[in-house]
Amino acid sequence: MQSLDSLHQFLLLFTWFPLALILALMLLIGRFYQKFSGESTFYWFYVPIIVLFGAFFVRLASLDFGTTDLLANALSIVAGSCLLFSSLLLYLRMMNNNED
Repeated sequence: MQSLDSLHQFLLLFTWFPLALILALMLLIGRFYQKFSGESTFYWFYVPIIVLFGAFFVRLASLDFGTTDLLANALSIVAGSCLLFSSLLLYLRMMNNNED
């Protein structure tokens, strides 16, 4: 049973790396768009989101398989909500074609 717990912890922590890579790519897209359009995209807001998801995965890996707690749920909700907000903000800034 110990090997299954270790595998579960490894897979949980490994999941963060592709997620952090995708979020870093979104950060770079926002930075690129801000640099060449002059419109503020708040690309730096992706850094705390990456940290929040990292804290969530570490917290979840420290718990037993199949259990959650209030802190893990709160980290998940906060990180997901921030990601939703920042992604929508970046999308709306990039799709706004008001050339006045």
